[in-house]
Amino acid sequence: MTSIEEGVPAAPRHWEADVLLRDGRTAHIRPIEPSDAELLVEFYDRVSDESKYYRFFSPMPKLSEKDILRFTRVDHVNRVAFIVLLGGRMIAVGRYDVVRPGEAEVAFLVEDEHQGRGIAQLLLEHLAQAGRERGVERFLAEVLPDNRKMIHTFRDAGYRVVSEYDEGVMTLEFPIDATDTAMGLMANREHRAEAASIEKFFNARSIAVIGASRRESTIGQALVRNLVMGNFSGRVYAVNSSSESVSGLPTYPTVAEIPGDVDVAIVAVPADAVEDVVLDCAAKGVHGLVVISAGFAETGEEGRQRQRRLVGLARSYGLRLIGPNCLGIINTAPNVCLNASLSPVKPPRGRAGFFCQSGALGSAILEKVNNRGLGLSTFVSAGNRADVSGNDLLQYWEEDNATEVVLLYLESIGNPRKFSRIARRVSLRKPIIAVRSGRTTQGVPMDSR
Repeated sequence: MTSIEEGVPAAPRHWEADVLLRDGRTAHIRPIEPSDAELLVEFYDRVSDESKYYRFFSPMPKLSEKDILRFTRVDHVNRVAFIVLLGGRMIAVGRYDVVRPGEAEVAFLVEDEHQGRGIAQLLLEHLAQAGRERGVERFLAEVLPDNRKMIHTFRDAGYRVVSEYDEGVMTLEFPIDATDTAMGLMANREHRAEAASIEKFFNARSIAVIGASRRESTIGQALVRNLVMGNFSGRVYAVNSSSESVSGLPTYPTVAEIPGDVDVAIVAVPADAVEDVVLDCAAKGVHGLVVISAGFAETGEEGRQRQRRLVGLARSYGLRLIGPNCLGIINTAPNVCLNASLSPVKPPRGRAGFFCQSGALGSAILEKVNNRGLGLSTFVSAGNRADVSGNDLLQYWEEDNATEVVLLYLESIGNPRKFSRIARRVSLRKPIIAVRSGRTTQGVPMDSR
């Protein structure tokens, strides 16, 4: 299999994936291509002189044409390179070059602004998996002694590291076989990232309702009302381009014009306008979206295509997405009091976390819980479950001290093997009650989610 550009071999398709960073935001990782030359130059210009020195052991302010050609044209066998993309920009690159049979030298460069987000560790994991597929058994890395971040990355990856010191350079050697320790550390990284992404939804300090409305009996009106009447402890911003106020709140024409930070956006606009909202939210620095809007995979093939574009766009800019076609989310913690849902009922504080794909069933259960004086810790209605899934919530609830029991209503299990692995681990600490219906929905996989 070769690419159309001058016979450069193409990388296996499964080497490309959406991934979660340490802070819970998303990014995209894929093999480098010859057409990435401009992205590489722009990326390199943003990297500090210090980071460049750590990578090349000498001042290297610019990449020569020869460097660009060497770095972007690889054979995906003896020379393998991955890049990490966020919002269409390259923010990191990692590569290995085979130096002798079974051994390869590995190196990374991460843009300074994005260091500390676990990107080098992700690159190492993907390079190691690619290396194992290509018959590589051991990685070598030359590192300056004061480059502590990179030394810790290698040591923390779970591989058996042997160090040598010669002429001011440390040489680290480590086998890349999938040891129990290495696989356990990968699972722990995945757990922390997925839990962090959900925590930012439940503990948002500011929420924008995009599509807020003054008209009674509208979705936009209900969302604002439920947030305000539910005594949400954070800031609520109403976004509406044609009204000056909604439920006593001043409105803003777009999320970009909101003066403060926005953690989460609740989206209630027509389906064909949601993609523009994603771009506005990405520019604002919003962490995640709760898309109430319908008109996606539940409507047929056209809707499925629209949903795939929506998820791809959100992930490319680092945003997590709950929904679309969902009821919303609830956190009953007294210091949060979050009812970012269409349900007028916010149940009492309880010890059970509830994940539900069906909005109708979710509404009925919330009403039953409230009428019987029971309670929930947190609630998520995932709707079409295009991105955030029950697996993400299990990762969050495992460490959530406010949740003692996990309730799941699933219309499909996107990744049964991963669900089984996480559920077995969580059930050692907390009971899990899961009900699966017969209906299936169309989601988009993220890194074997």
